Amino acid sequence: MPHPTQNTARRTVEITQRLAHLSHDLHQLPADEAVQVIARIVNPDDGILGAFTQLVEAGSRLARHQAERGALPAEVWLSLGRAANELYSIGLDLDDHKDTLVQFGTRTGLAASKPPAPAPLVARRRR
Repeated sequence: MPHPTQNTARRTVEITQRLAHLSHDLHQLPADEAVQVIARIVNPDDGILGAFTQLVEAGSRLARHQAERGALPAEVWLSLGRAANELYSIGLDLDDHKDTLVQFGTRTGLAASKPPAPAPLVARRRR
């Protein structure tokens, strides 16, 4: 039986490759299908963004323990913590649009709705 570290390292490489393929495939999709995929990616309940945020949070907790032992510079832990907080904040921003994303994340929702009116692409982030 392979060592758990080997499995985890292999899985990390596989996930990274799959995400790269997904990104490439996303560029090849027609616009309506691309919107559906994006909606699933950022879905706050079971999307990739939420899973990645949890992964970074777990990494931050582990880095904290390593930093407390002196095995890792504290700056690494602090950077991971900031990254986790930023990802969480981005998720909250997207959560404001959950209903719209769910609607566009399903084929029936996309087909049943009328196209949105064009909007200016400049938006201000809340702080």
